[in-house]
Amino acid sequence: MDKKNKDLNKLSRRKFISRTATVAAGISIVPRHVLGGVGYKAPSDTLNIAGIGVGGMGRANLREMAGENIVALCDVDWKYAQRAFNDYPKAKKFKDYRKMLETMGDDIDAVVIATPDHTHAVTAAESMKMGKHVYLQKPLTHSIYESRYLTELAKETGVATQMGNQGHSGEGTRLFGEWIRNGEIGDPIEAHCWTNRPIWPQGLERPENEPAIPSTLDWDLFIGPAEYRPYHPAYTPWNWRAWWDFGTGALGDMGCHIMDPVYFALDLDHPTAFQGSSSQVNTESAPIAEKVIYYFPEQSKLNKINRPELKLTWYDGGLLPERPEGIKPGKVLGDNDGGAMVVGTKGTIICGTYGRDPYIIGREDNPPQTKKVIPRVETSHEMDWVRACKESKNNRREASSHFGYSGPFNEVVVMGNLAVRLQDLNKKLNWDGKNMKITNIGESEEIKVVTTDKFTVVDGDPKFNTQYATINAREAAEQYIKHNYREGWKL
Repeated sequence: MDKKNKDLNKLSRRKFISRTATVAAGISIVPRHVLGGVGYKAPSDTLNIAGIGVGGMGRANLREMAGENIVALCDVDWKYAQRAFNDYPKAKKFKDYRKMLETMGDDIDAVVIATPDHTHAVTAAESMKMGKHVYLQKPLTHSIYESRYLTELAKETGVATQMGNQGHSGEGTRLFGEWIRNGEIGDPIEAHCWTNRPIWPQGLERPENEPAIPSTLDWDLFIGPAEYRPYHPAYTPWNWRAWWDFGTGALGDMGCHIMDPVYFALDLDHPTAFQGSSSQVNTESAPIAEKVIYYFPEQSKLNKINRPELKLTWYDGGLLPERPEGIKPGKVLGDNDGGAMVVGTKGTIICGTYGRDPYIIGREDNPPQTKKVIPRVETSHEMDWVRACKESKNNRREASSHFGYSGPFNEVVVMGNLAVRLQDLNKKLNWDGKNMKITNIGESEEIKVVTTDKFTVVDGDPKFNTQYATINAREAAEQYIKHNYREGWKL
């Protein structure tokens, strides 16, 4: 090894990156040929990445970042995370992300977070405040306020960010946007989005038995900022999505994928109102099937289209929109997992889940040859974020679903759960997006929500024992918008 490279190895990795960034006048990546010839990867061209929540999607995300340095893995359930531990045997292991950041902060450049929804905001915020770049799985956050908070924090800290709605980086989402903006379906009139989820149990009541906590699971850390409850395997792993305290149901799980092409193509902002309906909704778990209508205001002209008031309807649990005029009999709307549709004054465009395979009804064999004006992502969604992490703050091209985009978008997605949980008010709820507030709930208005719906069969006749909680609607709405965290947890 020559003297130059020996000297470089004496430098700490952090000092090396800092010095090279200064010398390069804002360019934080040193060309490989400067340091060692063909095949040499400069220290500043390799990210030290930590994973927080690595048993499921976190593991898949990390595997898309091959070539980077996975230095730490954190998960509250070491049995569920074992496969990821096996993938990176040299990575240090933790159960508490706070301890990981405290002890390894100088050795971590970026974090990939794929925890249950209710811990997204706290893990991301603490990482960002320490200057770590953040890749955060969808939905971005559990609540509207948390999305707003992370959006503002990203601006403040200047770290590279990305929400894990991978379809946003796909070709289909971009074609969907370009065709609409070019006027191929005329001006948009209405939009529809749907999914086959949930594919896990929902509409559940809280379990009554209290089995022992597995030795491999830190249950208190899993609960995190949520209100404490006894352990039960119905909550984790995986089925946490069903429970209001931990997940956001089918809408939160898939809305960030399926609503994205519509929100992106039409460059939507805050809705002015929303209303929901569903199968039975209870205090514990998201319903089996639901429908939410968002009302968006008129906006200024976008490229070749006018943007009048728009009604966007969400469906899940097997519910579907009315089949549009001209679609071929027997043809599946979107794909078997779901899809999105925009009806315009001149035609209707449909795509599958993740924005895949868009087409205009009647033009399936003759798609528009619209000029490609929306920048393409040449790598994977994950590596697009890795690229952004390696670029200096002042010269960075943000990752495709950075928090400046995905934060406001996620507010729209999770406010759908507001509509569902407040449906007993039986009215359209007016929304003040700037102040994150429903403006037409009176101080004394109440909602009745099912707490239990048990029944027994006596001589072939079902005997129901449905019970309800009566809740102040305004106080409930405020808590759904901005959660009260358990003692010891805060943003």
